[in-house]
Amino acid sequence: MTHHPAVMIYTLSTCGHCKLVKKFLNEINVEYDFVDVDQLGAEERQPVLEDVKKLNPKCSFPTIKIGEQVIVGHHEDKIKEALGLS
Repeated sequence: MTHHPAVMIYTLSTCGHCKLVKKFLNEINVEYDFVDVDQLGAEERQPVLEDVKKLNPKCSFPTIKIGEQVIVGHHEDKIKEALGLS
């Protein structure tokens, strides 16, 4: 397995675009961490939302951090590019 930059995805469990991003990363064998923000308790959720806002001021989902790059939304071409796969 090729080494890729660390991938972190901030998602909502009900979000179709979020599910597509996870499915896409699984299909191309890229490991990632994710947080379903809507599944967090109130105390946990606030600091995570602050992190998301730093990356994506609109605080929309999915917000994807790949290394130092931030991608908002389900954009497979941008994700591949950030992973060095394009």
